[in-house]
Amino acid sequence: MYATGNKKMLNMLILDILKEYSDQDHRLTQQEIIRLLKANYDMDCDRRSVKNNILCLKELGYEISMEDGYYLMEREFDDAELRMLIDSVLFSKNLTQKQAKSLIEKLKGMGNRYFPVKVNHVSNLPELHHGDNKQLMYVLDIINDAISQKKKISFIYNVYGVDFKLHPKREERYIVNPYQMVANNGFYYLIGNYDKYNDISHYRLDRMTCVEMLPDKVKPQDQIEGLERGLNLPKHMAEHIYMFSGDSVSIKMLADESLINELVDWFGKDFHIYKGNTGEQVTVSLKCNEHAFFYWALQYGPYVEVLEPVSLRNKIADAISEMNDKYRRNEGVNE
Repeated sequence: MYATGNKKMLNMLILDILKEYSDQDHRLTQQEIIRLLKANYDMDCDRRSVKNNILCLKELGYEISMEDGYYLMEREFDDAELRMLIDSVLFSKNLTQKQAKSLIEKLKGMGNRYFPVKVNHVSNLPELHHGDNKQLMYVLDIINDAISQKKKISFIYNVYGVDFKLHPKREERYIVNPYQMVANNGFYYLIGNYDKYNDISHYRLDRMTCVEMLPDKVKPQDQIEGLERGLNLPKHMAEHIYMFSGDSVSIKMLADESLINELVDWFGKDFHIYKGNTGEQVTVSLKCNEHAFFYWALQYGPYVEVLEPVSLRNKIADAISEMNDKYRRNEGVNE
């Protein structure tokens, strides 16, 4: 990394040693730093030079403790931050297993030599579900450039077949105006506009292949229904919990008061609660994509009752009735 034997680089070499070998539990003496300089960089140094260069590093803004030995107190990423980043990769459903392993190794390399021992849980990686799209990193890079340059993109959109492999949903390429990429429920999504229409649409990045940036400028956001005032990302994500496309509607429901934690997890805090008479149920009003809320209401069926809109309430009632008939019809089939 640095030319050995160059005394002008001594402070940077000492900084590298502190990054690699020191932390609060592993403080280095001057003699240990001198030994590591010789072993790693073939650099000769005395104790006074070690102290003077560390003082110089402190003047440059590096937080280095000099009590009971030397150690670097502040890093670009501390251990807890690196563990969070590694876990994010570990549980990402976008990346292939090979991509996830490679990225985790890079993140582990940003810690000191004692850090990998603290993340042995990455050995569980092969047991977790990961994506199949090997183009994901390329897709992400192209879309990022397109958003930055305000250019349209085209791509093939894929779905899984019964062979558990991705297949094109149709032969015709999608032409989309890309506006933002977001992570939701372990997947990356593109928020954009299908060029033939003027509404918002969502696309999973791990389902996109053969992505190309086009020379055409994107359609201005103020021409898109729902984006006339720009993209309010927190509001958009709260109203599109499963990233279905379509308009949001006003919803009113009864919910068990014990469900408040789940409501905050799914919808943030942008909803209203009205206390009921019993103290066990509350009335909740919020805005959400109607298609998404249909599935959410079925998921939490025992604890909620949709009151409005009536069309959604009826749709849920019909689905419950159909499921009841299906399971009642097959009662005792395994007896």
